[in-house]
Amino acid sequence: MTNPSTPHKNITPGNKVVLIGAGSVGMAYAYALINQGLCDQLAIIDINEEKTWGEVEDLNHSVPYSGHNTKVTVGTYEDCRDAALIVNCAGVAQREGETRLDLVGRNVKIFDSINKEVMANGFNGIYLVATNPVDVLTYATQKQTGLPASQVLGSGTVLDTARWRYNLSQKYNVSATSVHSYIIGEHGDTELPVISTGSIAGIALRNRLAKEAETNPDVYKEIDEMFVATRDAAYKIIQAKGSTDFGIGGCLARITRAIFMNEDVVLPVSAKLDGQYGQSDIYIGTPAVVNRNGIREAIELYLNDEELEKFTHSAETLRNVMKEAELV
Repeated sequence: MTNPSTPHKNITPGNKVVLIGAGSVGMAYAYALINQGLCDQLAIIDINEEKTWGEVEDLNHSVPYSGHNTKVTVGTYEDCRDAALIVNCAGVAQREGETRLDLVGRNVKIFDSINKEVMANGFNGIYLVATNPVDVLTYATQKQTGLPASQVLGSGTVLDTARWRYNLSQKYNVSATSVHSYIIGEHGDTELPVISTGSIAGIALRNRLAKEAETNPDVYKEIDEMFVATRDAAYKIIQAKGSTDFGIGGCLARITRAIFMNEDVVLPVSAKLDGQYGQSDIYIGTPAVVNRNGIREAIELYLNDEELEKFTHSAETLRNVMKEAELV
């Protein structure tokens, strides 16, 4: 039987993680990583060395009662040489009232300097991007590193989908694990819910809504409002507490588990399209099969005409931003 931690291709084996960025998102991820026992070694890199040391010490003090034995260290880019996974949470944060796409210019430059260091140290693992705008920066990372597209992915709409499923679960009083519906497209203002292929407790979402509409004609309006609340959740959370941390931290841990356990699980990550939805040479949120080699394949969902039109608009929005950033 193949060891799940052994990749099938010429990719760095093991489960050592290098986390770049010791901000709130990175630390939420690190804490989830340790408590779920997803790696043996976690090296953290950040330009603020004193803060990084403090975070590493604090995290190490959580290890004894975690049920695992993760070794947490202050990292350098030399750690990338034998890293199985890099998770990049570095970059400037989203300000109140600022869209994720507004961040692109500043963070592309930061990523360029980071990725030169990463590749200069011989990295050949899986590279997971979490920094916003995540779709654009995942595309930039693949171009800057020269890694195969299958080895580079972004967090995409995993968090948006988690929020959407949670909200639907609250409406229909079932566990979120019994809700199967995706948010796809840009991780941002042009994303969209896929109603046509979703299901709740085994019942097609479109059928459930049609049945409910017989007695509640406002149900479609309510679902639209629920989606807007899902899409704009980050803005309200940032206004209230300054950042979003735990949701995305948990999502990054989920992607990490899918990679290291070779799960072949479908997650709505930022993956490079090659003809799906009529799009190519673009990273965007879509369900994709994730395993020890990264992205096995991007899945093209059935979309009705309205959904396909919205997805195409989302892709074009990203392309325009990439052009402005001189990435294409």
